[in-house]
Amino acid sequence: MADARRRIWAKNLEPSELDIKIAQALIDIESTAPDLKTDMGDLQIASTREIETTGDKNALVIFIPYIFHKKAQRSQSRLIRELEKKFSKYHVIFITQRTILPTNFVRYQKRGNSFRPRSRTLTAVHNAILKDIAFPAGITGKRIRYRLDGSKLLKVILDPKEAKDTVDYKINTLAAVYNKLTNKSVQFQIPIVNEAETSA
Repeated sequence: MADARRRIWAKNLEPSELDIKIAQALIDIESTAPDLKTDMGDLQIASTREIETTGDKNALVIFIPYIFHKKAQRSQSRLIRELEKKFSKYHVIFITQRTILPTNFVRYQKRGNSFRPRSRTLTAVHNAILKDIAFPAGITGKRIRYRLDGSKLLKVILDPKEAKDTVDYKINTLAAVYNKLTNKSVQFQIPIVNEAETSA
């Protein structure tokens, strides 16, 4: 418990049983894969959450404090592979923890009023979550489809080279997680690349 606690963000005063299991798994991975130790460093998790999907596997979402965002991405692909071996019933997804500020937010400072940063708006945070979910695959395009009933479907096109063997096997899970966190419908698409184009 004490060892696992050092991998959990200090602001999480009452970590759940799942938080502790993930933290302990990170420690185990660090001890069995010394090459990851440098990249992981003092990486900590903020919280974890299980999200049900319509597929054969649920999603295991690991929230990372914002200050560890860049550090987590350096070893994220490898960590996901190792964690999915340990938690074979889940698809593992890392998301950076962000705060959405209301439109009427004004913070008083000594030099005057400071309005909310653009990165804390609802749109910016939802876009950042979308990038986190798709990582390490890059997003090459977006389309919005307006349905007859007035609802919207966001179609996200992923880079086929980067998506191969990293997120291509769980795109339905990614869509379910984004919908659960933002209440927006999304469909991830991976274009088919001809072998001739790839070799060229």
